Amino acid sequence: MKENPVYTDLFIRHFNFWPHLSGKERNLISTHTNPVHYDRGVQVHQGPLDCIGVMLIKKGQLRVYTMSEDGREVTLYRLFPDDVGILSASCALDAVTFDVYIDAEEDTDVLLTDATAFRQLADANIYVRCYGYELAAQRLSDMLWKMQQVLFLSADRRLAIFLLEESEKEGGDEIHLTHEQIARFMGTAREVVSRLVKYFSQEGWIKTSRGCIRLVDRQALVRRAG
Repeated sequence: MKENPVYTDLFIRHFNFWPHLSGKERNLISTHTNPVHYDRGVQVHQGPLDCIGVMLIKKGQLRVYTMSEDGREVTLYRLFPDDVGILSASCALDAVTFDVYIDAEEDTDVLLTDATAFRQLADANIYVRCYGYELAAQRLSDMLWKMQQVLFLSADRRLAIFLLEESEKEGGDEIHLTHEQIARFMGTAREVVSRLVKYFSQEGWIKTSRGCIRLVDRQALVRRAG
C-alpha cells in the first residue's frame, strides 16, 4: 500500500523515528493507521481491558485518568491537538504496565495506529522502541506530578496551580469549565472546588459567571500556588 501523503506529513512532524524507517516499515504504519472519531463522553480506552494503539490527536481533547477500587477517578493528564497518546498502546511496550482509562472530553478526531503494528515496529526498530519508551516516561512523569499534588499539596494550592496552567493552555484569562469538570480534573470533590472558588472570588483573585472563571489577580494566584 502506498503511503498516504496526509498521514506522512503528520508522521514526519510527530514521530521522530520516521526518517529511520525502511520503506516497508513506513508502509506498515500507514496501512495500520486509520482516522477515528470519538463523540464527547465516550470511553476511548478501558484500562486493563484495552490496548488499542498509538493515538495522534488531530482535534478535540482526551482525559487520561486512573480509578481506585471504590470508583474514585483521578485525572492524570489531558491530551490536546498534536499530542500523542502512548499509554493506550502499553501492551506494545513490555516495561510499561500502568493501566489508564481514557475518555473523550470533547468530540475528538485521532489517527490511530493499531497496537499490533506498533509492537511489530518497536520489536524490529530501535528508534521506534526508544520513541515509545521516551514518550511513556514523559507521561509517567506527568502522572507522578499529579499524584504528588494530590498527596502532598493543599486543595487551595492545587486549584491555584490548575487555574494558572489552564489559563496558559487557553491563552487568556478566561477558563470555561464547570466546578464539576474542575473537580474531576483535580481529583477532588465538587463541593471542595465550589468552596475554594467562592473563597478566591471573595479575595478578588478571580471573577465567576456561569461556566466561566476569569483570572483577575494572577500574581496572587502565583503566590498561592507557590
